[in-house]
Amino acid sequence: MPGKLNVKNQVNPEQGRIFNSQSDKNMDKVKFEDLLGTGAHFGHVTRKWNPNFKPYILSDKNGVHIIDLEQTIDSINKACEFIKNLVSKNGEILFVGTKKQAQDIIQQEADRCSMFYIVERWLGGTLTNFSTIKKSIKRLKMLEKEGSNLYTNMTKKETQMLNREKVKLADQHRGIKDMRRLPDVLVVVDAQYEDTAIREAKRLEIPVVAIVDSNTNPKKVDYPIPANDDSMRTIQIIIAALADSVLEARTEKTTDKKETKNKSDNKLAKNSIDDKKFELEDDVSDDNNTDDGKLEEE
Repeated sequence: MPGKLNVKNQVNPEQGRIFNSQSDKNMDKVKFEDLLGTGAHFGHVTRKWNPNFKPYILSDKNGVHIIDLEQTIDSINKACEFIKNLVSKNGEILFVGTKKQAQDIIQQEADRCSMFYIVERWLGGTLTNFSTIKKSIKRLKMLEKEGSNLYTNMTKKETQMLNREKVKLADQHRGIKDMRRLPDVLVVVDAQYEDTAIREAKRLEIPVVAIVDSNTNPKKVDYPIPANDDSMRTIQIIIAALADSVLEARTEKTTDKKETKNKSDNKLAKNSIDDKKFELEDDVSDDNNTDDGKLEEE
């Protein structure tokens, strides 16, 4: 793995661990031991570090920076809370991971929480020139439409050309084919690798959540998660936690709607009972008045 050294068993991140009240209450989205087991604490070799990453560095051993996993956990918690709040307000997320280690994980987790993703090459202007991207997606849907008149009276060569175009567009846009507007947040694996995507997001004031390694400036994103961005197991555990937050937000939202509906139904039922009770009281009162009138006549 370029830029990395295997220092496993040569350093113990537990030594610098500081327990906070949140950890003690088991409120963390990811456990310290699980992160440690994935090698999330291994940064890049010290000569490749970014000075702005210094607050997240616990130590360095054998020329490799060791990331403070307590801060990683705290950052994951903050990012998850942000995503939950966003999704509860119908926010949409675009997951981005075009490096080989991230592609399958990003696609699987984005699919699991029904959000959008990009795992192939980031096309310049995906965000800043979204109107053009939408036209390209519209073209793809037209090519995919069965029984389209587009293929009528075409030569074999022309049909093959259209099929190649369809395959290319499908590959480029498969994760954003149904994205009708700009996302409300980007979730990125490797802020250094996805620099173009992050620049476009910042230009449009779209917040960014990103896994950031020791060779990257964490200040370039809104919610940096300091961790080893070359480890597939680390990527998996962090992205899964973020996807879980999306699902939790939807579940809570559905529960709130049901509770609101039940309260509304109960209130209507109570009002109905009160109305019937009032009607019965009126009927009894009318009967009593009638009886009193009869007695007076007698």
